[in-house]
Amino acid sequence: MNVTELVPETESDSHEPQLQFVASPGFTGWLAEQHVSIALTSYRSGKLFLIGHNLDGRISIFERTFSRCMGMWTDAQTLWVASLFEIHRFENILPRGGSHEGYDRCYVPRQAFVTGDLNVHDIAINAHGQLVFVNTLFNCLASVSETHSFDPLWQPPFIETLTAEDRCHLNGMALERGVPRYVSMFAATNEAQGWRQQRLSGGRVLDLRDDTVIVDGLAMPHSPRLYRDRLWLLQSGTGEFGYVDRHQNCFVPLTFCPGYVRGLEFVGDYAVVGLSKGREENLFQELPLHERLEQSGQSVRCGVCVIDLRTCEVVHTLWIEGVVTQLYDIAVLPGVVRPMAVGFKTDEIQRMISVGPKRSLA
Repeated sequence: MNVTELVPETESDSHEPQLQFVASPGFTGWLAEQHVSIALTSYRSGKLFLIGHNLDGRISIFERTFSRCMGMWTDAQTLWVASLFEIHRFENILPRGGSHEGYDRCYVPRQAFVTGDLNVHDIAINAHGQLVFVNTLFNCLASVSETHSFDPLWQPPFIETLTAEDRCHLNGMALERGVPRYVSMFAATNEAQGWRQQRLSGGRVLDLRDDTVIVDGLAMPHSPRLYRDRLWLLQSGTGEFGYVDRHQNCFVPLTFCPGYVRGLEFVGDYAVVGLSKGREENLFQELPLHERLEQSGQSVRCGVCVIDLRTCEVVHTLWIEGVVTQLYDIAVLPGVVRPMAVGFKTDEIQRMISVGPKRSLA
């Protein structure tokens, strides 16, 4: 078992709860075999974690602090991260084959859109290079703006006006060929915070082509993702990973995970799922997840489960113990062995300077 105790980004009180990452025996080998690293956001603790491996086979954990970081999107060189009132764009400044202090990716913040506190959840870059995000506070999909907090793109048909009331808790978004196709929400309500009274069975997924409901009756769905012609989904209230049968209009559970599942990515024949604990000890008491945990004799966990899509079994885990108890999103960094990022809490960003190609004045 691979155990890593994280060194804080800044000095902290010695009595502060420690933070440990406990990897199952095959986890780092799986990262190396798939030639990927992963990024995690922890919104309550305000952390961005970059998970890779060292040459000696041990896990590598790099963290940076961003207030309430949530949704992410990435490609080979760029990493987008939503935070409390901004959406940040990071760029890798290392050339192919280059390294910095043993890291083969160095993500440096290059741009930020100030949105205000919109409770931004999932984010993505569409086929036109436009940043699209789930604006949970205003119950809509939106894009960033040069002059405003956001430009609205779509809202559910039952939402009458764009109001800062988080009426349906719109949270997840799946793209098809670079275009938003499906969204998830907790309930179809048009009242301020109305989803809270329906969160146990009011969840649904909508098809944006015609605003039709393709599945409902869900318990707090998150992270819809299209992969290999199948619409995958996490049902957080039951701790289940599965998919939506778009012909039968139902959710098909495949794997139970011991936590509040949220954050989903895919690598080859594997799904990578994030798990969280509750904000309070009794949060799960009313959820079906609580009964499933008791029946299985498991304790609720925070961390990552790797699920083999061929068997639907959890084959690797990375548990997070200590002060971090909740995750929001997961991003896979393809072709990356050991990533790092530059933040704003140290003076490192003052010295991390890169020079672009020379351009003409004309």
